Amino acid sequence: MTKIALIAGGDQSRLSPDFDYYVGVDRGCLFLLESGLSLDMAVGDFDSVTADEWKLIETQSKVLIKAAAEKDDTDTELALKEIFKRYPQSQVYLYGVFGGRLDHLMSNIFLPSDPDLAPFMQQIHLLDDQNQLSYCPAGKHRLYPREGMTYISFMTEGEGLLTIKGAKYELDASNFFKKKNYSSNEFTNKPIDITLTEGYVLVIYTKDRR
Repeated sequence: MTKIALIAGGDQSRLSPDFDYYVGVDRGCLFLLESGLSLDMAVGDFDSVTADEWKLIETQSKVLIKAAAEKDDTDTELALKEIFKRYPQSQVYLYGVFGGRLDHLMSNIFLPSDPDLAPFMQQIHLLDDQNQLSYCPAGKHRLYPREGMTYISFMTEGEGLLTIKGAKYELDASNFFKKKNYSSNEFTNKPIDITLTEGYVLVIYTKDRR
């Protein structure tokens, strides 16, 4: 399994050096170079970098994909599609995708709504120092605590019905209520089992800012 870090241009956090492959998206390329990490692939329209920064990216990137500014995909979506075309079994960890423009944030959060990315949703992970976001398609899933994360929340996409078992706050036929985001749940002393009838669910591990 290839472990890939994708660095976008939003708020950055600590990045470990134990990935197999590093992808920079637009200004995320500069973060990789400044961190002394390999720029294995650079993707974007690069409309947010200066002429000198563009020269640096152009000369340092091993694979360069320059997109038109006017396109159907965001730079991050384009990068993910290129990654899965080349490494279809990879696990991809996205950094720098929170913060910044709200429209970019929403596009990043709902990446699996793109039909081309939906088959890979369980291979996509969004992270920063405070949050970890993953996706589960319809069906049954067992979830476990993650070190340092206090809370777990669930946001459904589509009309599917969600069941939550084993959490501090359970959700089933006896107390069901429909809403978009079931937030601030917690693990007890066992795993959490969720079931979704259709669509997909965003699983959000988080903690308070200190």
